[in-house]
Amino acid sequence: MISVVGTWMQATAQAWLVYRLTGSEILLGLVGFADKVPIFLLGVLGGAAADRFDRHRIVVVTQVASMVQALILGVLVVSGQAQVWHIFALAIVMGTINAFDTPARQALIAAMVEHDALPNALALNSSVFNAARVMGPALAGIVVATVGEGVCFLINALSYVGVIVCLTLMRLPGRRSDGPGVGLLTHLKQGLAYAAGNVPSRALLLLLGAISLFGAPYVVLMPIFAGKILGGGAGGLGFLMASSGVGAFLAAVMLARRRSTAGLGRVVAMGAIGFGSGLVALSFSRSYALSSAILVVIGFSLIAEAAATNLLLQSLTPDHLRGRVMSLYTIMLLGMSPWGSLIAGTVAHAVGAPGTVLMGGVVCMLAGAAFAFRIPAMRPLVRYPIPESPKAPASQDPA
Repeated sequence: MISVVGTWMQATAQAWLVYRLTGSEILLGLVGFADKVPIFLLGVLGGAAADRFDRHRIVVVTQVASMVQALILGVLVVSGQAQVWHIFALAIVMGTINAFDTPARQALIAAMVEHDALPNALALNSSVFNAARVMGPALAGIVVATVGEGVCFLINALSYVGVIVCLTLMRLPGRRSDGPGVGLLTHLKQGLAYAAGNVPSRALLLLLGAISLFGAPYVVLMPIFAGKILGGGAGGLGFLMASSGVGAFLAAVMLARRRSTAGLGRVVAMGAIGFGSGLVALSFSRSYALSSAILVVIGFSLIAEAAATNLLLQSLTPDHLRGRVMSLYTIMLLGMSPWGSLIAGTVAHAVGAPGTVLMGGVVCMLAGAAFAFRIPAMRPLVRYPIPESPKAPASQDPA
């Protein structure tokens, strides 16, 4: 939690820094693009690495690299030497790190608990992440308003010390691996073939991709809402982002209380529809208080959809394919958003941020409705093929 608080502080401060230096909607979208496009390009390689090599060791290396990235950015900003190209270059570096970190970290959770506890463990992990999502932006708003963006980056660098220490103290059981002797191309084909051939997994990934492409980029436009539309500053941006985090935390807690994956298909569909509806409402709001309340709904719905998708995919996927399938999850969740950020920044420059968010919300609502319509047809196709889970129920209906 300490580490992710720092991560959210950096993300909020970085967006505000770019907007303060440039005042450009297009550049604001471009920095979101630079931060996530390496995940889109390299995510499948990160998934293959997570299945071929020691996931624990990969996560240790990526966390150390993330600490160094935050430290460099903080020193540049605090010393007054930071330029926009520095921010873009370091955003690309962080995206490359995350392309290997996220699939390995998601897959590593399965090694920490018995299979029967996996859905609950994943939801608890999401709860921690989203609790930090509440605190991080709020703290960033205070820090930026008082001492500047650079201190947020330095705090983030320091926060990695705790997670690195915890990771080095872990002792995890070994697992079967295909090993580096298996061809990389074969590894990639196996993961893609499984995801494409398993109808429920494919539908979940496509819906998540649509949400990330057309809806999730609302985040990169939040400095415009906070500054121009609602008349706030850095503190206002932090509070708006924290409002979304409150909703996200509540959704994660709701999922953490579930004892099985039964009914999660409906959660995915309603999350997508609710997320789109919230974006439509936000586009019309000109009240700071109302926008904050709407963002609670947006955060709740987005995390309900994304976290429920994670739970279902991890339950549907055998362990030897977990890294590759979770890399596809990462690509759809994070790798599609840079293209959405690029589109959002360009469209916002032409029609304004509210119109851009409105169009994204409508697309998300339609995608969620289409998924809901397909749930009955997908029920007979659900299988839980994980050989490592003899105690798992023989049949659980995720819809």
